[in-house]
Amino acid sequence: MTEIIGGVLGAFGLSASAGLNAYIPLLVVSLLARFTNLIQLDGRWAALESWWMIGLLAVLGLVEFVADKVPAVDQVNDAIQTFIRPVAGAILFASSAKAITDIHPVLSMACGLLVAGSVHAAKSLVARPTVEVTTAGLGVPVMSGLEDIIATIVSVLSVALPLLMVVFVFMMIWLISAIFSRRKKKREESIE
Repeated sequence: MTEIIGGVLGAFGLSASAGLNAYIPLLVVSLLARFTNLIQLDGRWAALESWWMIGLLAVLGLVEFVADKVPAVDQVNDAIQTFIRPVAGAILFASSAKAITDIHPVLSMACGLLVAGSVHAAKSLVARPTVEVTTAGLGVPVMSGLEDIIATIVSVLSVALPLLMVVFVFMMIWLISAIFSRRKKKREESIE
């Protein structure tokens, strides 16, 4: 039972991190599958642990890493990633949900697509434009760096310690909401 819960939580965590950055969780899964026993990819997904795939993901990740740090270019990158991140989430959900093989692969992929797509939409339509407008673009590299760090931590925890990943995600949600509440309160006080 614990393995099933861990598999489900891990699949959701990897898909969510793909909504922030498509290539970080794919690269984490590829590297962990190649060099550890933390994740076992079955025959359909074994290509993810090949050297050519690891190299391709590293190059694509580097391109996205740079493009996502530049104001205005990040918006073009987010538009392109609107198609890539949900697909990455679908692949990650389906490939990592090893403990729940009774679920049809199409349903697994649909879950990953919806989770990654939702996170990507919240990031690219709400969070990122807010940061860009309120900081005149200066906060874009900081926000992007934080997204990359969060995507990496969530990806590793999703595979290694899925329950700890859930705690981490809830702490991040609480922290972000506390920051926004504090800023809103300061704005309201300055208006009065």
